[in-house]
Amino acid sequence: MNSESNLPVDQAARADAVRDALRNVRVQLSVLNHHIGAGVDVRDTDFDCLDLISIYGPLTPSELARLAGLKPATLTGILDRLERGGWIARDRDAADRRAVRLRVLPDRNAEVLDLYSGMNTRLDGICADYDEAQLEMITGFLRRVHDAGAAATAALAEGPGIARRR
Repeated sequence: MNSESNLPVDQAARADAVRDALRNVRVQLSVLNHHIGAGVDVRDTDFDCLDLISIYGPLTPSELARLAGLKPATLTGILDRLERGGWIARDRDAADRRAVRLRVLPDRNAEVLDLYSGMNTRLDGICADYDEAQLEMITGFLRRVHDAGAAATAALAEGPGIARRR
C-alpha cells in the first residue's frame, strides 16, 4: 500500500500517472485556450465564462458566478466586456422580468470554433484509433473526473476558503 493512498502500490503508481497526464492536459488546454482567447481579444477568465455560458446557458449571472467560482462584482466587469465584444446577450427572463439570462451570440462564437478546428481535427484522429466501447469508457472516465473536480471545488467554496488559510 502507498502511504498517501489506500490503493496498492502498483495501482497507486498508475493513479499517479493518470493524475500527471490530466495535469499535463489541463496545462496544454489552458495554453491553447489562452492563444485562442488572445486571437479574439478575450481575457482568459472571460473566455472561461463564455465557455460556461455556451455549455450550460442560458444562465443567470448568479448561476454563472457559482459555476465560475467568481464574485458577482468581478463577474459584472466580465459580462460587460463580453457584451461589448458581441459575444453574449443579456436577455430578460420570461418568467421573471427582473431577472437576466445570459446567452452566447452565434456569430462571434463561430470565430472561436474556427480557431479550434485544428484541435478538433486532431481529436477526431485520436478518437478514430478507439472503438465504440473504448470511447464510451474514456467519456465516462472524463465525466467522472469532471464530477470529482466539481465536488472538490464545491467543498473548497463551502469550507473556510483558500485565501483564509494563508
